[in-house]
Amino acid sequence: MQYRSLGRTGVQVSSLVLGAMNFGRIGNTTQEEASAIVGAALDAGINLIDTADVYSGGQSEEMVGKAIAGRRDDVVLATKATLPMGDERNRRGGSRRWLVTALDNSLRRLGVDHVDLYQMHRWDPTTSDEETLSALTDLQRAGKIRYFGSSTFPAYRIVQAQWTARERQLSRYVTEQPSYSILQRGIETHVLPATQEYGMGVLAWSPLASGWLSGAIRAGQEITTNRSGFMRQRYDISVPANRAKLEAVEQLATVADEAGLSMIQLALGFVTAHPGVTSAIIGPRTADHLRSQLAAADTVLSTDVLDAIDAIVAPGVDLAPAEKNDTPPALLDPTLRRR
Repeated sequence: MQYRSLGRTGVQVSSLVLGAMNFGRIGNTTQEEASAIVGAALDAGINLIDTADVYSGGQSEEMVGKAIAGRRDDVVLATKATLPMGDERNRRGGSRRWLVTALDNSLRRLGVDHVDLYQMHRWDPTTSDEETLSALTDLQRAGKIRYFGSSTFPAYRIVQAQWTARERQLSRYVTEQPSYSILQRGIETHVLPATQEYGMGVLAWSPLASGWLSGAIRAGQEITTNRSGFMRQRYDISVPANRAKLEAVEQLATVADEAGLSMIQLALGFVTAHPGVTSAIIGPRTADHLRSQLAAADTVLSTDVLDAIDAIVAPGVDLAPAEKNDTPPALLDPTLRRR
């Protein structure tokens, strides 16, 4: 396992992060299975576990808490807030009112007295940076969180938050968690230059592009991955973006074969090769998934392989732009771009 410094915090974290989104209802993973996955990941050298309050309505946090019982000191524990936790309109977002409550709820579910990294799951356009950063700074000073970060923030919001922290003398976001894979390279254009400028750690989610780079999706085969069952539009080959992804996958499979690598090794090795990326988040649903992903822990891609990848999907290009999660609200809601 490789280890890198998490931004400028001095905390050393593994190049692979165990993501717990599949624990619970989302991935149909039981507590026994989750505990086995966590134990195997820790034994293999992974020391950062990432979850969120919204994953299976809190189930993931509860399962992670039980899985790390007795090993808390071995874990850099991260969770997230801001996405809706129920129908009540104030049980979401980045307000002080909600974040104080959301964190207490997460700590209770996890069975711990603090988390090492508390992340804002999405930027909340209805709440000022000062409001959110002030609340997070106070929670940090209270000892309930050690550091805090952002997730899927557009580059301009990352910059604005850094300036707000400096101007208001508040603690700042020390990490960003963006979506990044061979098939979705858009963050190379703006987000990664911004995080590198501010010395932020970067924890990349969906490095296997929601299964497209797992080796389970190939031309001429029926797509039967777990996620394709409830996100059909993202796997419908009649959609042009999905056809482009499949064409790229076929070319990448050739590159992997010639390099003596699995598709998973190629995909994870690509993400962790970028100097602006600290770690890639893997989200195994089974112990077999974990084993196949751990095989990439020490993968280092050669310059020739990285050049071959660039020739298939150009730097800074998203093959499926509609799947981006950091699009400015005005591009999605026409009422926000009309007087």
